[in-house]
Amino acid sequence: MSFDLDQFLPYRLSVAAAQVSRRFAARYAAEAGLTVPEWRVLAHLNKSGPVSVRDINARVNLDKSMVSRAAMRLEQAGYLRKSTHETDLRLVVLELTESGKDLMQRLGTIAEAFQQELLAELGEDAPILRDAVEKIIRQKE
Repeated sequence: MSFDLDQFLPYRLSVAAAQVSRRFAARYAAEAGLTVPEWRVLAHLNKSGPVSVRDINARVNLDKSMVSRAAMRLEQAGYLRKSTHETDLRLVVLELTESGKDLMQRLGTIAEAFQQELLAELGEDAPILRDAVEKIIRQKE
C-alpha cells in the first residue's frame, strides 16, 4: 500500500482551512484592505479587549513578528493603540480605538454572513463538522 496524500486527513484539513480562509480574506480585504494577520489581530482584540502581543501570538496562531507587523500597520491606520503593560514594562499592550471598534462592527457583519453561507453550503453536515473540529481543537499536543 502506498501513501496517498489526497487521502491524508491532516493534509485535507489544511487544504480546506486554507481555501475557506482565502474566501473569507477576499471579503475583509475588499471592505477594509486588511491582511490575514491584521484581521486576526483585530478580531482577537475585539473579543478580548486590551491584551499583549504575546497573548495574541498564543491565541491566533501567528508568529510574534507577524503580530507585531500587523499591529504596527493597524496602529498607523488608526485602528489600535499601543501602550506599556502596567506591571510588566517589557510587554506591549494593544487595544482597539473607536475607529477599530467601528471597523470590527462592519467586519463582524461580513463574518457572520460568510459563516451563514458556509453553513448553508455544508447543509446537514454542518453540526457534524463543527463537532469534529471542536474535538480536534480540544486535543492536547
